[in-house]
Amino acid sequence: MKLSRAASWFLLAFGVWSWFIWVSFVRNLWKDGSGLAFDEAGSPTAYFWVHLLLAVASFLLGTAVGVIGLRGVRALRRASRQGPDA
Repeated sequence: MKLSRAASWFLLAFGVWSWFIWVSFVRNLWKDGSGLAFDEAGSPTAYFWVHLLLAVASFLLGTAVGVIGLRGVRALRRASRQGPDA
């Protein structure tokens, strides 16, 4: 299957964006002082574990989508170097 240039770049950008957003979210979750992520004793709460699991799933999906986009961009660059007859 061939991806268009726009689709390849979109998928790559989405993967990068996903990592940026979720790394920021996990950093904020870790520093949470509101009592949602950690109880009074400093132990992680169910809120923390659920949101950490969501972040890990999003890291994995963002990575997969980004890799697909990167492979599409690299294939398009290879094809343009070989010329239209290749």
